[in-house]
Amino acid sequence: MATLTHSGRAALAAALASQTLHFAWGIGQAAWDDKPVPEPIDATSLVSEVGRRLITEVRFVAEDPAGEIVVPTGRYRVSADPSRHLLLRIAFEFGDAPASVIREVAVFAGSKTQPDLPAGQRYFTPDQIAAPGILVALERITPIHRSPATRETFEHVISL
Repeated sequence: MATLTHSGRAALAAALASQTLHFAWGIGQAAWDDKPVPEPIDATSLVSEVGRRLITEVRFVAEDPAGEIVVPTGRYRVSADPSRHLLLRIAFEFGDAPASVIREVAVFAGSKTQPDLPAGQRYFTPDQIAAPGILVALERITPIHRSPATRETFEHVISL
């Protein structure tokens, strides 16, 4: 059996970075609040999506114990060279899902939106998605109680 090398993983990360990527969030299930539930590896969608935002910042990063990018899986620094790690930065707006309790987030590749939407629109509700794309990464999170006075931001590293 062949081994997928670091350079091969960097090639896959580059291919993923070239796709249209969306960061979706959903309300999931209230039962998750009391007991963490593992993400199913065969999932193809969120349990209860409320919206998704176009990811506009995708960068290669490298592991670095002194790195300025800190996520639960470790510390990273931006890399000029392709690597097997992709940093995704997402900033939701104040009015995105303003009264929702967010319990799940995901990255989708290749989503297609309805063709009649305004040019420049970056946030999409489920009815504005023509094709959901491929679910790349899924995470169930500690609940975030949305407020129209808060702008949620995420830094997410996907390692291949």
